[in-house]
Amino acid sequence: MTAGAPAGKPPGKTLIAGVGNIFLGDDGFGVEAVRRLGEHELPEGVEVVDIGVRGVHLAYQMLDGYHTVLLVDATARGEEPGTVHLLDATDPATARPQATALDGHHMTPDTVLALLDTLSAGTESRRPDRVLVVGCEPADVAEGIGLSEPVAAAVDEAVGLILQLVGAAEPTPSAAGPHTSERNSPSC
Repeated sequence: MTAGAPAGKPPGKTLIAGVGNIFLGDDGFGVEAVRRLGEHELPEGVEVVDIGVRGVHLAYQMLDGYHTVLLVDATARGEEPGTVHLLDATDPATARPQATALDGHHMTPDTVLALLDTLSAGTESRRPDRVLVVGCEPADVAEGIGLSEPVAAAVDEAVGLILQLVGAAEPTPSAAGPHTSERNSPSC
């Protein structure tokens, strides 16, 4: 449990955010993984959101009192396509402290993380204590809908890893899960 969480937010909340563009092949990995994760029963305090390409929304949501944020995304690291990675984005050795211009059309997870301190300046918001990235090596991010065979096969592995990370008791799908697809929710 974390002390100092903003009022109204219970300490220990976790956000799982699927990031990516479903119209660019394997870049839709994060979106598909959280869709599938929504079929599972998750512990209380775990919220699953399909962010898609709305990086600005992700940046502000990450400042909403979460202890841990898991970003699920296609991550090119030079490995075999379909390789699942777990990266600690809060580790200073892997952080990229660079000045980043705010551009709502190019808000990659790296950009979002670089902007958290700027976005929370002068507010009571705070960055999450821990940010993890569950990534998958893409094979093809050209225009097109659908995941390549190796990336599609890696979705279940990523879902299993996420279930372990959040301490889910049951790694089997349930009839209804806490998945929130913001593509289908009314705008504010």
